[in-house]
Amino acid sequence: MPTTPATAAKSAPHGTGTQEPIMLELVDESGNTIGTAEKLSAHQAPGLLHRAFSVFLFDEQGRLLLQQRALGKYHSPGVWSNTCCGHPYPGESPFAAAARRTHEELGLSPSLLAEAGTVRYNHPDPESGLVEQEYNHLFVGLAQAAVRPDPAEVADTAFVTSEELAQRHAAVPFSAWFMTVLDAARPAIRELTGDAAGW
Repeated sequence: MPTTPATAAKSAPHGTGTQEPIMLELVDESGNTIGTAEKLSAHQAPGLLHRAFSVFLFDEQGRLLLQQRALGKYHSPGVWSNTCCGHPYPGESPFAAAARRTHEELGLSPSLLAEAGTVRYNHPDPESGLVEQEYNHLFVGLAQAAVRPDPAEVADTAFVTSEELAQRHAAVPFSAWFMTVLDAARPAIRELTGDAAGW
């Protein structure tokens, strides 16, 4: 994973090479912070409601950038999903986390990144037994630079039209949360891409 000031701050001191546990921000049903929990424990059934983000980036033709999650991920490996998703560090704004992780995972900085609302969901993952209990902040923007994925995070990428997404979604596995976050972001996506893009 690329090292940024944010990720470096989460590494153990003195060059031991061990990582501190990744902590997530727990929230109530209104999105107010109520505490923290270690990442894996927050995803173990029945799941703890925590803050998350989802990013949807588009090219100039209105095509959505998808990523296939790396096979080495402990949660939903190998499935396709939106451009980027993840969790802010406790105290980190969702916007900053979305921009940071998009750069870390895909090697690009989004343009015109804008808030697109929030969505709360509970999605069990049948393959792993983990549960996504998330209060998710949505963002839309443009991908105006070459994608340079980190292979530890991303197995593959693809730009797709709305029609191509429907075909791909019917043919290959997608993340359990993908359609929920996409549908919640559609009004902002249409505002960004225009009606002709078909989102």
